[in-house]
Parts: sequence; structure tokens; C-alpha cells
Amino acid sequence: MSSNRIGRINEEIQRELAGQLRRLKDPRVSGTGMVSITRVDTTGDLRYARVYISVLDKSQEKEVLKGLKSAAGFLRRELGHALQLRYTPELQFIADDSIQHGAHILEVLRQVERADEARGPAETAKTED
Repeated sequence: MSSNRIGRINEEIQRELAGQLRRLKDPRVSGTGMVSITRVDTTGDLRYARVYISVLDKSQEKEVLKGLKSAAGFLRRELGHALQLRYTPELQFIADDSIQHGAHILEVLRQVERADEARGPAETAKTED
């Protein structure tokens, strides 16, 4: 099975699940604000799919994951109806902090940039030599 096909399947699963999350009636998921699917990784045999979830309010992240875990059977059934695959993968929901990590790296880079501006151009030129 080509990795290109797995990549397309991952994108389709992500698109379908994102649509299903908007229609989910579980208050742990729908009442928390912004919940987004950042990535989906499916195994080569299409039996399992890891769904990486990012929640805007980090204090509610565990509740959202519990809600998604309890709705996994429903989401899997709906996914099976939408996608024409031999096997509908079992969904495993995982918290993703890559957005928060990226924001932290960006802040560190801005602090370094401000420190360089505070030193001035003459001191910066000396350190570059």
C-alpha cells in the first residue's frame, strides 16, 4: 500500500471527523469552545487511527478527550458510512500540544530578537565576526 494513499485517507478521516465534531451533542465536546483536529495517523493496515486533538482551553482538555473517547464508537460508525473502506479504523484520541509548543518557540525567538535590538547594531556586528 503506497504512503500516498495512506496520506489521502488520513486527510479524508480528518475532514470527516471535523464535520462530525461540529454535530456531536456531548456537552464535554460541544460546550468547550474550539476543538480542532490537527493530524491523523493511520496504520498501514487501516485498523487504527490516531487522531490528534487541540483544545483552545487547556483546562478542559481532559474532559474533551473523555467525551471523544465515549463517542468513538459513534464517530467510527459515521466515518464508516462516509468513507468507502474495507476496514473502518478504530479511533484513538490523543492530546496535541504542537500549537502551544510552536507559540512558545515563537515567543523565545521574539525575546532573542528584542535582546539583539536592545544591544544595538555595533555590538551585534562584533558578535557576528
